[in-house]
Amino acid sequence: MKPPKKHHKQQQHQTQQIPKPKANKPITEILRVSLVATCIKLLLIPAYHSTDFEVHRNWLAITHSLPLSQWYSDQTSPWTLDYPPFFAHFEHFLSFFASLVDPIMVHLHHGLNYKSLPTIYFQKLTVIISDFVLVFGIYRLTRNLGYKERVLIWVLVIFSPGLMIVDHLHFQYNGFLLGLLLISISALEEGKDLLGGFVFAVLLCFKHLFAVAAPVYFVYLLRHYCRGGFIRGFGRLVLMGSAVVAVFAAAYGPFLYHGQIQQVFHRMFPFGRGLCHAYWAPNFWVFYIILDKVLAFLLVKMGFNVQAPAASFTGGLVGDSSPFAVLPRVTPMITFGFVLLAIAPCLIKAWREPQPRMITRWIAYAYTCGFMFGWHVHEKASLHFVIPLAIIALKSVEDAKHYFYLSIVSCYSLFPLLFEAQEYPIKVLLLLLHASLMWIGFSSHFATTARKTAESEQKRYDKTRFVIGWFGKLYLVGLLAVEIYGQLVHPILFTERLPFLPLMLISIYCAFGMMYSWIWQLRQIIKLH
Repeated sequence: MKPPKKHHKQQQHQTQQIPKPKANKPITEILRVSLVATCIKLLLIPAYHSTDFEVHRNWLAITHSLPLSQWYSDQTSPWTLDYPPFFAHFEHFLSFFASLVDPIMVHLHHGLNYKSLPTIYFQKLTVIISDFVLVFGIYRLTRNLGYKERVLIWVLVIFSPGLMIVDHLHFQYNGFLLGLLLISISALEEGKDLLGGFVFAVLLCFKHLFAVAAPVYFVYLLRHYCRGGFIRGFGRLVLMGSAVVAVFAAAYGPFLYHGQIQQVFHRMFPFGRGLCHAYWAPNFWVFYIILDKVLAFLLVKMGFNVQAPAASFTGGLVGDSSPFAVLPRVTPMITFGFVLLAIAPCLIKAWREPQPRMITRWIAYAYTCGFMFGWHVHEKASLHFVIPLAIIALKSVEDAKHYFYLSIVSCYSLFPLLFEAQEYPIKVLLLLLHASLMWIGFSSHFATTARKTAESEQKRYDKTRFVIGWFGKLYLVGLLAVEIYGQLVHPILFTERLPFLPLMLISIYCAFGMMYSWIWQLRQIIKLH
C-alpha cells in the first residue's frame, strides 16, 4: 500500500534543509569592531598629550597663515615643519576646519602653546577620524579570510595598545599613515603591483621614514611586476616609474618652483640630532653605548686617561659631537650601511622568488632592520613592523608566539612616553588587556588546529598548540621585575638621584627582546620558500 499523501508530505518537509541565517559582510563586521575602538579613543580625549600636540597645532597655523613658499622656512616656533609635503597639505586641509572651531588655534603668533578645550577636542578627533584609513587597510588585507581569523587580526591591529598610547595619548597620526602602508601591502598581495607601488609613493610623501622598505619595494616590483620579456618588462618599468615620478612631482614640484626644495630636505633630514633619541629606542645601539660606557669605566680603573664625552645620551642632546669615550663615532652613513646590510638577505629572496604571499613578512623585516640599526630612531617606530606582523600572526603557531612576545615588548618600551601618574593605570590596563586577548585568541585558534591532528601524531600535536615556553615566561617575568624596580625600588634607593636609570633599564631589557625578534624574522625569511 502507498503511504498516505499527508505522511509523504511530512517526510519531504523533514528532508528540506533549514536555511542558515545570512552572515554579515566583512565591511559591516569591521565597522562594528572599529566603532567599539572609537568609543575607547573618545574616552581618552581628556587624558595626557605630549609636546607633539603643540607640534601639530603649530603646523596647522603655519600652513593656514603662510603661503606655501614659507612653510618650511618659518621659525616662529621651535616646532618647525619637518614632514614631507603631502603631510603639510594634510595639515593645511585640517586647518580650514580648525579655523572654524577656534580661530586662535591657527594663528601663527597668538596660537603658540594654545590649548583651549575646542582645540584639544578638534585635534584628537582628527586622529580618531583619520584612523579609518587604517580600518580600510586592514579590511582589504583580511576580507577573504575566515570569520574568526579576520576578527582576531582586527582586534590585534585596531585595538593595538601601542597605537593607543602613541596616537591617542602621546598624540600623532601613525594609524592614518600605517593605514596607507596596509593598503599598499594589500594591493601587492592581490597582484595589483602598480597600485601598491603608487600608494607606497604617496605614503613616502606623507612620512619619509617609511622609506626604509623602499629597497624591498624596488627589488620586488622590478622582479614581479616588470617581468615577461624585455619589451613588456621595460614598458611596465616605465609605467611604474611614471606613476612614482608623478606622485613626487605633485608633492615636491611646487617647492622646487619656489626655490624651497633645499630647505624642505634640510628640515626632513636633520642629521645633526645625533645617533639616539632623547629616550633610547631599544635597538642595537643601546648595546654599543653600554659597551662604550663599560670600557671607559674599566680603562679609568686601570689608570688610563679616558676623556669623558661632552654629549649626553640620557639627555638626548647629542648634536654633532661624538658621545663615545672609547668606541668609534657612529655617523649617519654607517647606520645606513648597517640597515642596508641587514636587509640584504631579504632583498636576495625578493629577487630570486618574488612571491606576493611573502611581501608582508619582507616589508615588516625591513622596518625591523631600520629600527634596530637606523639613525636617531624613535621608540614609536616599532609600530612600523609590529602592525604588519599582526597580519601574519596566524600563519603558524611560531608566528603567533613571536608576535605575542614582540607586541608586549614593543608596547612596554613605549611606557616612558606616558610619565604622569594619572596615565599609569591606562597604559598598564591597555597592555594587560591586549596580552589577555592575544592569549585567548591564539589559544583558541591553534587549539582548533591541534584537534584536527591525529592522536598518534603527538609531536605534531604539541607543535600546533599555542604554548608559552619557560624561556618566554622568564623573559616576561623580567619585564615585570624591571617595572617594579622603576616604580617602587628605585625611588626608595635613590630618591631623586639617577633619574635616567629606570629608563636605561627599560631600553636595555627591551633591546634584548627586539634583537631576538630581528634574529627570528631573519631566520624565517631565510628558511621559508
